[in-house]
Amino acid sequence: MNTTLIGRKAEQDTFHSVYTSKRPEFVAIYGRRRVGKTFLVRQFFSAFSDALFFNSTGMKDGTLEEQIAHFTEAMGSAFFGGVTPRGGANWPKTFETLTKAIQGVPKPKKIVLFFDELPWMATKNSRLLQSLDYYWNHHWSNDTRVKLIVCGSSASWIVKKIINSKGGLHNRVTRRIELKPFDLAETAEFLAVQGLRLNHAQVVQLYMAMGGIPFYLAAVTKGNSAAQTIEKIAFTRNGLLLDEFANLFSSLFAKAAPYVELIRIIAKARYGAAVEDIVRQSRRFSKGGRIAEKLEDLVRAGFILPFKPYKRAKKGVYYRVIDEYSLFYLAWIEPIRETLQEQSLEAGYWQGLQQSASWHAWSGCAFEALCFKHLSPIRRKLEIPPTAIAHSWRYVPPKRSKDQGAQIDLLFDRRDGVITLCEIKYSSGPFVIDKECARQLKEKQRIFATRARSRKQLALAMVAANGVADSLYAEELTGGVATLEDLFVSPRAVHKAA
Repeated sequence: MNTTLIGRKAEQDTFHSVYTSKRPEFVAIYGRRRVGKTFLVRQFFSAFSDALFFNSTGMKDGTLEEQIAHFTEAMGSAFFGGVTPRGGANWPKTFETLTKAIQGVPKPKKIVLFFDELPWMATKNSRLLQSLDYYWNHHWSNDTRVKLIVCGSSASWIVKKIINSKGGLHNRVTRRIELKPFDLAETAEFLAVQGLRLNHAQVVQLYMAMGGIPFYLAAVTKGNSAAQTIEKIAFTRNGLLLDEFANLFSSLFAKAAPYVELIRIIAKARYGAAVEDIVRQSRRFSKGGRIAEKLEDLVRAGFILPFKPYKRAKKGVYYRVIDEYSLFYLAWIEPIRETLQEQSLEAGYWQGLQQSASWHAWSGCAFEALCFKHLSPIRRKLEIPPTAIAHSWRYVPPKRSKDQGAQIDLLFDRRDGVITLCEIKYSSGPFVIDKECARQLKEKQRIFATRARSRKQLALAMVAANGVADSLYAEELTGGVATLEDLFVSPRAVHKAA
């Protein structure tokens, strides 16, 4: 894999500010597993020759003794020329050794301490956090050279135990970074650096199956189409993505089963699931704090997105799955997983499925989820102000009613007296608005105007993968069209880390 840092401009700006700061810094970085946290920190800070870079990584399911042994060995590599110091029996003694090592570093030299996968280091009854609290507050924070970076894939743990700590680490974090998956533009750049110059349609096909996760994207090889690549890593006996789902959740949560159940339930709801819907289908949850906490953990880990449908605030928050790999796994891999564990499928399996009705239904859902991750370029193309609030909307008529239902994929509620209704379409060629389609679109607008009871002017726009074919209906109905080309304009130029 190429070692060039791709994207991450805001995060690199934050790290540069941390490094050049004349005060001690305590940085907390978190994000989904495989998103590239470790790679980013190591690549950025190890490049400075005038700094001492210490890095120790927690061991999943390791004992206290094993965690301290790995930490002590890392101290030997960073501070003592490869000679491992005598290990402590606990974290206070280990951090005391680290403190003495820091004091022995020549004064001009900056010191970057990187505690990777800190949640794994904090074994039960280890008192790691209490020790970290003491040595940061009484020793390391008194040295302006020290830049402490803690990292973990368990986003909820980092947020609860470090960033929002109610104990000794309260308000000690000076910077926080949530590292998100690549957007489409960064994904294309990453693949290009790997020597893979794919067109936008091919990149989107890969993205809908694995998202902007660098570890997965690194498995893409030259000479293969997106369909061939997906077939290789998802539908072969030893494919990278075959067992990733179980590994993903077990690495993030000590008890993964409740989270997997929530993901399964929410993934079934194309237009989002309310808490009441989730509880109704769940075997273990009732409405209350426990399910709210678990849902918040999944939000922080980047698997689900909370939203309030337009004009339905009283009914609370809805959730939809936005992790592309999870949606892909549940739809396509899991149903045939046992077969895949025994043998690979015939070549051309995935490509053949792309002619099926189920594939077209899935790709439409996947493309909608992708669009919700790329609202900024959609706004820019459709000239929608950044103050406009993005929603979705759905009307389900009561049972036995003769009323017709309607679904608005995406809408922007603007402050200039206009609501832009967006129809999202994924097709291999330009989308054709014929007479029947035009009638359906007009009916949607009518139902929305009636049921949403908004007095604002309604405008219709299209988010169509390959544009909209020229026609009298298209010219009459659409006030703007955003395509794949527009989604590949990255909005991540502004530093958003706290």
